Amino acid sequence: MFPIIPANSAAEISVLNDNGIFFGGSEGAGNPRADITNTVSDAGVVASDGTGVGTGRSAMGACEFGGDQGIFGFGDDTGTGTYCAITNLVSNAGVLAADQAATTGTIRFRVEAATYGGTKGIFAYGRDGPGYYAISNLVSDTGVVAEDAAISGTARASMAACEYNTDKDNAIFAYGYSGSGTAVSNTVTNQGVVSSDVAGVGTARWALSACGYGNDKGIFAYGTTGGGVVVAMSNKVSNTGTVASDTAGVGTARRGPGAATQYGEDKGIFAFGQITGYLNAKNLVASDGTVASDTATVATARAELNGCSYN
Repeated sequence: MFPIIPANSAAEISVLNDNGIFFGGSEGAGNPRADITNTVSDAGVVASDGTGVGTGRSAMGACEFGGDQGIFGFGDDTGTGTYCAITNLVSNAGVLAADQAATTGTIRFRVEAATYGGTKGIFAYGRDGPGYYAISNLVSDTGVVAEDAAISGTARASMAACEYNTDKDNAIFAYGYSGSGTAVSNTVTNQGVVSSDVAGVGTARWALSACGYGNDKGIFAYGTTGGGVVVAMSNKVSNTGTVASDTAGVGTARRGPGAATQYGEDKGIFAFGQITGYLNAKNLVASDGTVASDTATVATARAELNGCSYN
């Protein structure tokens, strides 16, 4: 007698990815925009630079979709005040595709993105120079980016975002800059609806990053409070979307690191960033949210890149 197999078992998708990928950034001298990629193994090892594909840029958003793929979108593509709405898909083998021919949404940079509903994504907020936005662009489970939608929350840029709750059902955007730093947060439902502002917890700052850990929680870390001050503190996010108060920093204080949402299914990684010079250090996040001290990587030092997971 044959075993009974549930009807939906073939379609079941795991959203706990093994690998990560970083893309883009500002490299320093002359402030060029990088088209470099670096993959992250299931053991948290950052690979050497990959050949650039697509338009090199910084200050973009990145998230997963479809359970095992990723997308990078928007950003600063020149460093001279020209921004874009370009997107690049990442396959479940970690291959970054060329620029998608069609672009959707308001051109902007310092936008952020996260997964919601398990297999979908959302780009939100950002700026185009003097203007700050409170808009979002949803990403379907096949990587299609939707038109702009007005959302709740303070219009701002340079915040961070990550997933939380079982199977990446929900997301959270927090911190950021809109003329001054803030610590407010905005949660995202499993239908992609962004909440109004939740009172800030922790040190107001911007140019930080966030990633998931432990299958259902998240963590924000690093950033700047202005005036050239960079910090290393972190703030954990519970599986109900509650942001915790500051935890003393581990690793080099910096602004503009990139964060792969996860690796090894339940762990995270912060890497790169800027003090006055540029860094190529990484800080691994254990499945219990413990941030490790700096470890050097073989990648090009840079800042304002971003990362997502795949596979």
